[in-house]
Amino acid sequence: MIAMLPGSFDPPTLGHIDIIERSAKMYEKLYVVVSSNIQKNPLFTAQERKEMLQEILQNHDNIEVVIYDGLVVDFARKHKIKIMIRGVRALVDFGYEFELAMTNKQLYDELEVLFMPTSPNYFLLRSSAIKELAFYGADIETMVPPIVAKNIKERFDA
Repeated sequence: MIAMLPGSFDPPTLGHIDIIERSAKMYEKLYVVVSSNIQKNPLFTAQERKEMLQEILQNHDNIEVVIYDGLVVDFARKHKIKIMIRGVRALVDFGYEFELAMTNKQLYDELEVLFMPTSPNYFLLRSSAIKELAFYGADIETMVPPIVAKNIKERFDA
C-alpha cells in the first residue's frame, strides 16, 4: 500500500516528523509531498524544505520526499495513491482538515483521507508559532530537528 502525507512543512517540526514516521510504519511507501500554500509566505523555499526533510528522514527507506506545486489530489491520481494522511492537533485543525478532505474527495473519489492525531508531546507545535519565536530569539531546539533549528537561526541572523 502506498500513502501520501502532504504539507507545506515550513519549517518541518518535530510534530511533522512524528506524524511522518508513524505513518511510514503502516505503509510500504509513503510520499511526503512538500506543497505550496498560496495563503502562506514561506520562510524556506520548497527545495530547502525538501532537503531538510530528506536529511531528517534519510534512515527511512520507504519514505520519498517530493515537491509538488499543483493540487495534491492530482499528485495522488498521477501516482495511483488512494490514501492521504493528515495530521491534526486540535478540534480547530480537524474542522479545517475535514472540509479540505471533503473537497479532495469530490475531486478524486478514490482517495481516502485518514486523520492522525499528533502525539501529546507535540500538541502545541505550529510552524507559524515556531517561526515567530525564532524571529524574537527564543530557543526552538526542543520543537524542531537540529538541522531545522540551525537553518532557522541562519535565516534570521542573515
